[in-house]
Amino acid sequence: MPLRTLETWPHGAIMLDAEHTRFALWAPDAFYVSVELEDGQSLPLLPQADGWFVINTRCPAGTRYRYNIDGELEVPDPASRAQAGDIDRHSVVVDPLAYQWQHSAWLGRPWNEAVIYELHVGALGGFSEVEQHLGRLVELGISSIELMPLAQFPGDRNWGYDGVLPYAPQASYGTPEQLKHLIDTAHGHGLAVILDVVYNHFGPDGNYLHRYAKAFFREDKHTPWGAAIDFRRREVRDFFIDNALMWLLEYRFDGLRLDAVHAIEDPDFLQELAQKVRQQTDPARHVWLTVENEHNQASLLEEGFDAQWNDDGHNALHVLLTGETDAYYADYARNPTEQLARCLSQGFVFQGHVTRHGTTRGEPSGHLPPSAFVLFLQNHDQIGNRALGERLHQLANPNALKAATALLLLSPMIPLMFMGDEFAAKQPFLFFTSHHGELAELVREGRRNEFAAFSAFADPHKLGQIPDPNARQTFEASRPELTSSRQSAMHDLYRQLLQIRHQQIIPRLPGAQALGAEVLAAGAVTARWRLGDGSQLRIDLNLSDTPVVHTPQADASLLFEYPPQSASLLDQGTLAPYCALISLTAAAPLLPPDGERP
Repeated sequence: MPLRTLETWPHGAIMLDAEHTRFALWAPDAFYVSVELEDGQSLPLLPQADGWFVINTRCPAGTRYRYNIDGELEVPDPASRAQAGDIDRHSVVVDPLAYQWQHSAWLGRPWNEAVIYELHVGALGGFSEVEQHLGRLVELGISSIELMPLAQFPGDRNWGYDGVLPYAPQASYGTPEQLKHLIDTAHGHGLAVILDVVYNHFGPDGNYLHRYAKAFFREDKHTPWGAAIDFRRREVRDFFIDNALMWLLEYRFDGLRLDAVHAIEDPDFLQELAQKVRQQTDPARHVWLTVENEHNQASLLEEGFDAQWNDDGHNALHVLLTGETDAYYADYARNPTEQLARCLSQGFVFQGHVTRHGTTRGEPSGHLPPSAFVLFLQNHDQIGNRALGERLHQLANPNALKAATALLLLSPMIPLMFMGDEFAAKQPFLFFTSHHGELAELVREGRRNEFAAFSAFADPHKLGQIPDPNARQTFEASRPELTSSRQSAMHDLYRQLLQIRHQQIIPRLPGAQALGAEVLAAGAVTARWRLGDGSQLRIDLNLSDTPVVHTPQADASLLFEYPPQSASLLDQGTLAPYCALISLTAAAPLLPPDGERP
């Protein structure tokens, strides 16, 4: 398997052999840079062309160090491979070959087999503690886990999207070797492991690049997080592309989910990243690249990326299940059933359609396979961006939710669930951080101001009850109980549906294409797909409390029905309330050529 080389990995502390390390920092605004070792040595880096400072020196793995800029400011290595604690502590030289892999022959799993379980490592207790859940996830029918961002952030509690050292796994979760052991153990269970990476911004605390590398950013473009990262610069592109390759090659992650790529201004950075990943990973490996992208760029899914998180599908389903139409759900308030049908038949809902802001969004996506879209009923955002972090089972009719769960797990789109979904966990997933001082106050007030315009929080007393993101109890309340309800009805439903998916859907997914979807009534749709073996999958869904006139399908095998006996009711021409029927029609036999009929 390829390993990092000086040509591939220019940023940071790179071990040259067991006793020597090269330190390299891109600091075009600095006059002088030294590396300060914890033992008291101060080693001046030699200035090179294009703003680089470099030194090769005797320095073994485990050495702790910081950079000194112009004799005025000590900073962590922006490409630190590990921190000896928080962001204000020393960076650590890491030997990438120290971990002895037990499942080095693992090549991953084909994308059509993906059943994704998103989790927060900190909420489960750290890298070693996550390992304790792997066996039960396999038993449930999960084929891949997706870890929310791990890049070192300030403090010990955070969703992960405030990371400032993208190469360093969060120290409060464990060591690089413990992360590798988690991935290795997951591979031993047959689980692929995806990492959520954030390349569109740095967090608000602990990023010193503005001090010595202003060219990392562009002041003419701004994002919700400040000045945009300048992906036009080669050094900046390499910083992030090399990071992606580190996770895939050194840590052997099976895939990456790129956060909010709509906030990445450069039009071809993503294509280059995908190209480099495909070129430098073993072609025998199954490496998955997915994106979150408000722009709904279908073209990106034809340029090296496997799939996009389908927020459109979630939003339409959420409106149908809860009736909520605040904020971005307003775009799905008028015709959610029609939009769900468009999602099932064409992927995106917004394909150049006009939003509530009067702008167009999206590109045509009907030509893409259903596996180009990751569907979910919940994820970290859709729960945690709520003021009180409620889960969907606390907002929706339980029977409608079970019907929607059948759609999620048996449609040809790739299903994703969030930790706790399988148990209908009662614990919320709240927005939490561990900032201090003025920043903590700004985050606290910003969180409350975010919901001030919502009718539910018009009362100042209720607004004040929104949990403080920086309080430890907010984090502790977000830690789900995942072992005490193994025999819950929801858990049994997930396991039953995933058994059907593995047996009947996944083997037929390659080559699948949508045949169309039809609105039957408010809240009710029927959708069909031709699967790779020529069979036809049909899903009849009614999320409303009203029975709907519908036509049964002849010669179809019933894969699943909810509620019981709803298939018999459809035989009489009625689709029951809160109902999901999934059926499969075998491929028509091929006719022999003319002249060969018996």
